[in-house]
Amino acid sequence: MTKAFLLSLGLLGALPALAQSPTARPDSAATLPYRETVRKVNALVHTKLDVRFDYAKRQLLGREWVTLQPVAYATDSLRLDAKGMDIKSVTMVNGTDTKTLKFDYNQEQMLVHLDKLYTPGQQYTVYIEYVAKPDELKTKGSEAITDAKGLYFINPDSTEAGKPRQIWTQGETEASSAWFPTIDKPNQKTTAEISMTVPARYVTLSNGALTSQKNNPDGTRTDTWKQELPHSPYLFMMAVGDFKITKDTWRGKEVSYYLEPKYAPFAKQIFGNTPEMLEFFSQRLGVDYAWNKYAQVVVRDYVSGAMENTSATLHGEFLQKDARGLLDAEYANGESVIAHELFHQWFGDLVTAESWSNLTVNESFADFSEALWAEYKYGQDAGDAHAYMNMRNYLRSPADAQKHLVRFHYADKEDMFDLVSYQKGGQILNMLRNYLTDDVFFAGLKKYLTDNKFGNGEAHQLRLALEAVSGQDLNWFFNQWYFNSGHPVVTIDYAYDAGRKEQAVTIKQTQPGQVFQLPMAVDVYVNGKAQRHQVVMRQATQTFRFPAASKPNLVNVDADKVLLWQKTDNKPFAEYAYQYKNAPRFVDRREAVAAAAQLPPTDAAARQLLLSALSDKYAGLRLSALSGLKLDEKAVQKAAAPAIRKQLAQEKNTNNQAAMLLALGELGDKKDTKAFTQALNSQSYAVQGAALQGLASVQPKQALAKAQALQKDANGTVAAAVAAVYAEHGDASTWAYVRDQFDAAGPQGKFQMLESLVGFMSRLNDATVLNEGVDRLQKLAVQYKKYGVDEPILAMLDKVQQNKPADQKAKVQAAMQAIKQAQ
Repeated sequence: MTKAFLLSLGLLGALPALAQSPTARPDSAATLPYRETVRKVNALVHTKLDVRFDYAKRQLLGREWVTLQPVAYATDSLRLDAKGMDIKSVTMVNGTDTKTLKFDYNQEQMLVHLDKLYTPGQQYTVYIEYVAKPDELKTKGSEAITDAKGLYFINPDSTEAGKPRQIWTQGETEASSAWFPTIDKPNQKTTAEISMTVPARYVTLSNGALTSQKNNPDGTRTDTWKQELPHSPYLFMMAVGDFKITKDTWRGKEVSYYLEPKYAPFAKQIFGNTPEMLEFFSQRLGVDYAWNKYAQVVVRDYVSGAMENTSATLHGEFLQKDARGLLDAEYANGESVIAHELFHQWFGDLVTAESWSNLTVNESFADFSEALWAEYKYGQDAGDAHAYMNMRNYLRSPADAQKHLVRFHYADKEDMFDLVSYQKGGQILNMLRNYLTDDVFFAGLKKYLTDNKFGNGEAHQLRLALEAVSGQDLNWFFNQWYFNSGHPVVTIDYAYDAGRKEQAVTIKQTQPGQVFQLPMAVDVYVNGKAQRHQVVMRQATQTFRFPAASKPNLVNVDADKVLLWQKTDNKPFAEYAYQYKNAPRFVDRREAVAAAAQLPPTDAAARQLLLSALSDKYAGLRLSALSGLKLDEKAVQKAAAPAIRKQLAQEKNTNNQAAMLLALGELGDKKDTKAFTQALNSQSYAVQGAALQGLASVQPKQALAKAQALQKDANGTVAAAVAAVYAEHGDASTWAYVRDQFDAAGPQGKFQMLESLVGFMSRLNDATVLNEGVDRLQKLAVQYKKYGVDEPILAMLDKVQQNKPADQKAKVQAAMQAIKQAQ
């Protein structure tokens, strides 16, 4: 699963990096309960469901035949999870013989009293008639999965114009038991058969193969899907709606994409790399994709990012784009999610985490796969850049630095879906891959998957598999990275001894707690040639000495750029400049750009590096260089403007084009009017929106007229740009558009519109504008206060209240006080 809207990624990326705090770990046994793996009394064997839907009541009418067997000890009872249901009857079924069974039910679990004592391995089948009522559940979601009612009716009464009528399910973590009774734990595995009776005009999707379709006299149709290989209950899925199916194949297996009809023409553009991903992952892992088909469906109002249901992944609507939107689709917000969920079909579905404490063997691998696919498909820079982004997002979260990767102490299982299980775990796998080498690492993954297929896994089994193929003891690695918290925080200092012809590198770990053992490569560049040295840091402070005939041009510590650490690298900028030109990895160049951006704008060498990086071979680094230029400085403006214009003329990436147009807009030079006007004709939403804002900086009346012309059909970036132009140059009559666009935007869209909102509120002395704007800023600041959003919003509100009448000033001050007091 990908985290819901990944707010932590987008927002935290804009916040300063913070070092670890030496405060007590929030996962400490002293404060949080121990979460043991749930004991298996009975094991699921087969689950057969026959369901129909009451759209008006938002209920599921279900019949279930569940086959089980005792695991270790004889038992005469069965405990099933069943949330908020009406249980009509429970019956023991043995061929044609049936017996009504007594049961106790507390709206969370049902305890079934079996008809006799069953011994280990002796199978029995219980038949249950029930009604699931998900909309009546008193459930609570989390940051990662915002709701937990399991079954969702979308626009069931068809009252929302333009919105499709859909049904879909979401099982992770333990919400499948909101729509069918089961043992809702990841250490259970069962084969399945699901029959859905739906209005005949709709399409259905579930796990496994569609084995039959039967038209009924009442205008409904019953579709039966069979999953003949065992998987965990949280991976069961159903989707019902007016989807159009686009079909592909891989090695004779069906690969299909379910989209709303208006997006179906773009299915191959959105999902078309899936067969190639299936082939690449199968070959790289040495384990073929196991399931009999692979389908992907996009649904409305999904409660997370996406979900890896066995053979049938469900995606949120962010993946659904038209041809114009696809021009701006970036890997990190689209294709990486497709790779992530597909990799789960091995890590999560084929081998499933034994407990939520071991979520890392699901999610860390899926996170790792995003960079793995990018590297294969788009090159080493793309893979490195994606891994680096994910690692930096983890490093910006001090609270997450205090958590173990394998975590047996937590308040709620949903807490496991965080930057540790995902981003930190993914980078740990990158380090392990680098340390063991590709052949050994992937051979270890093959053994882990083969030994545990259709069963469960945990970090220890992963370690044992990697040890078996590598011949190495890896306890040290797993103890420090999987079963402990934090990461190294280091300073690196350099000294060259001309007399001894020796380069010294001193690395000091300053984090609280354990000292990390860190294998790493160090490249020493002398006279333009690099000499590689492999070293291992084992002490809190350690000095390494390397022969060097003359003072090195560069000493590149962690030359493979894989270590998960927070470093202060005390080398002179001249070495960073050399690193940019000569070191081979994306992160080498990214570090040099970051170092240049930290220097004063008067530093000519730093400015020159940033200008050179505007034409870097990797699009993301070109964008980083642009961001590093301090365009509010006259000297920088004079040097940068020609370079930006030159790069814009040859730039292929539409999001970079948009950023460059916005940068030129900051300069406010009327000679760019033609470039803005031409870019308004772009098919890219991002470019058109940026061009509109750029035009507003040099020709405001012309831009205002263009905004009004674009308003009717504007969406996404263009709509935000129209709002920005109105905020800067519109009057009170255009406020409603800005406000409504803000309300309709997702979390990240709201953050992007903050400047427009504040600009409007500051510029106009209108009580309605101020009151409605303040209310929205206050709500946003409180909702995301723990991410540090409150501080910038407080600064914005302070700016807004200046030169306001007393009553408006009082409104702003009350909001600021409420934000400060919010928990």
